Amino acid sequence: MKKIVVAAVIAAASLVSRADAPEIAVDGAVEPAGAVSAKFTVGEGDDAKEYDLADFDSAKEYIDSYADNVQADGEFVSHEETALKTIRTQNRFFGTWWAILPPLIAIFLALITKEVYSSLFVGIVAGGLLYSNFAFEGTVTHVMTDGFVKSIADPYNIGILLFLVLLGALVSMMNKTGASAAFGRWARDHIKSRVGAQIATIILGMLIFVDDYFNCLTVGSVMRPVTDAKKVSRAKLAYLIDATAAPICIIAPISSWAAAVAGFAKGAGAESGFSLFINAIPYNYYAILTIVTMVFFAIAKFDFGPMKRHEVNSLADKPDLGALDAATEGLTQNARGRVIDLVIPVIFLVAACIFGMIYSGGYFGEDHPSFITAFSDSDASVGLVYGSIVTIIFAVAFYLCRRVITFRDCMDAFPEGFKAMVPAIMILCCAWTLKTMTDSLGAKVFISDLINGPAASFRFFLPAIIFVIAVILAFSTGTSWGTFGILIPIVLAAIPGSSMTIVAVSACMAGAVCGDHCSPISDTTIMASAGAQCNHVVHVNTQLPYALLVAAVSFLAYAAAPFINSAAISLIVAVVVMLGALFALWTFFRGKDFADSMPKMLGSLSRAVGDKAFAAALDKMARSIMADGKIDLRETNELMAFLRGVDGHDEFRKALVDAMDDGVITYEESKKLAKFLGELTRKAN
Repeated sequence: MKKIVVAAVIAAASLVSRADAPEIAVDGAVEPAGAVSAKFTVGEGDDAKEYDLADFDSAKEYIDSYADNVQADGEFVSHEETALKTIRTQNRFFGTWWAILPPLIAIFLALITKEVYSSLFVGIVAGGLLYSNFAFEGTVTHVMTDGFVKSIADPYNIGILLFLVLLGALVSMMNKTGASAAFGRWARDHIKSRVGAQIATIILGMLIFVDDYFNCLTVGSVMRPVTDAKKVSRAKLAYLIDATAAPICIIAPISSWAAAVAGFAKGAGAESGFSLFINAIPYNYYAILTIVTMVFFAIAKFDFGPMKRHEVNSLADKPDLGALDAATEGLTQNARGRVIDLVIPVIFLVAACIFGMIYSGGYFGEDHPSFITAFSDSDASVGLVYGSIVTIIFAVAFYLCRRVITFRDCMDAFPEGFKAMVPAIMILCCAWTLKTMTDSLGAKVFISDLINGPAASFRFFLPAIIFVIAVILAFSTGTSWGTFGILIPIVLAAIPGSSMTIVAVSACMAGAVCGDHCSPISDTTIMASAGAQCNHVVHVNTQLPYALLVAAVSFLAYAAAPFINSAAISLIVAVVVMLGALFALWTFFRGKDFADSMPKMLGSLSRAVGDKAFAAALDKMARSIMADGKIDLRETNELMAFLRGVDGHDEFRKALVDAMDDGVITYEESKKLAKFLGELTRKAN
């Protein structure tokens, strides 16, 4: 029943009606009047492609070219219906809600069991069973040959795996030089607070906007020693990395994501895919509001949900619940290592990767396209491999010239770096295979048909509905780029050439990033965990409440944007609403912090001392805090009257003032309080 209701609601959002679709003859049956032949041609000239929808392989090929055919075929609705009928003669689950069941199983098991490998594998097997109609041999063949082997052997995926291994080797090499430890010492001297460490992480993440994979692993490697020193939990670091990866790339004109979106839009018939991307940036509410939220959390020293537990543990010097065992090992101490041994290779890596990407886009070819065009046409996988290989060669030469490590140490870094990346590689391979399973079951057809339903009366709510659908699709499949490829052509076909087109395409991009941000099977989420050396399930659980909060405000913004009809005003309204929601949460949880911590501390103190009047004043303050979550000035003055003459009362007064300012007693403040309470107890007794 829920499925039917959801399908009906989403279907009401489309402009394309299928009520009058004509019947089509299959297998030589007599065609009704007005019917379309099962044999036809799509395209013209060299791009022409002939299909016979009565043939299973041809029908499957037609559906596999969904994004192209939805634009090029004027009778797409009728032809799609016939193709699906043919395909379902051999697989009754194709293009139905069963297609998204495997990723949902994997996600559910990962969140429940907190074990990602087995959860992904169970989801993959479920996809294989559905594809083969529960035949044993067909399941094994589809999972192993069509799934793992073909997914891992894909040239793009091979490039990403190679980039991971090379970057792991570079990080290991930096560690051997003592550069990471040296940078940690420098950061401890120059970055004075936890707020500074978090802001520095955000800034570095925003500066590395070229590619999300590169962003995740580079920011994690550079900032992990700093955040560890400033007692920022690995869970919080993983969130900051993840939130400055895809959300930054999707609003950066010079990035692999901009190139991908421009390519999808251009292929779907847009006159200028890059121009469409630029115009959609102010409407990309999820990405922009995620940045606002990150900065607020860092400056306000505020966390809620599962993240708060990890942050409190880090502040109290307790074991980091999210840190991987390998990550808890100390950094290599090398007296010859300097900060430049980390900074120079990282700068070189950024430059080399940009160079590699424009090279893969033909910038130095005979046609010599512009920088922007070359970047749009680049292959991120190839470009990153070029950049990382050149950087590895440079790093070896650089370190040997500086004599900080030997050639043998450089070579030993390769297997060590590969070993460090094995968990991320395993999860990526399983995630890619799971995506193959959902693709083979026609998940994109199911999602597309939900959009392409009847009734145009909900036109102004289309961006909000598209945002939700994109979130669901990206969350279920773990791929934002795949979501772009499926939805952007549909959006451009359903809402052609209007101001609403820009808002709808932006909603598609924002929803894809949001779903990718939340999904435990997303490659970006996996790499953020790897970059922070944080337990993957811990990262997913701790960042999910933050992402959902931003998603809720983004949904409201997309619902209001068509009525406001101004990019600037819509964005300002969205930011104001986001800040309002954050301040409301901050006020609510600050009161809870007081009620949970201060009364307990004051109550324990009142029992520890023997002065009845002093104990009564403490008890009065504790009851007042429990009532309204605040420390009143009058009650504070009454209490302080008892404290004059006791060594350390100035520190105690300052700690109380600080607590009134931010609602939290920090580790440093608690040490001052403990010292003073010892003096006070000795005097009272």
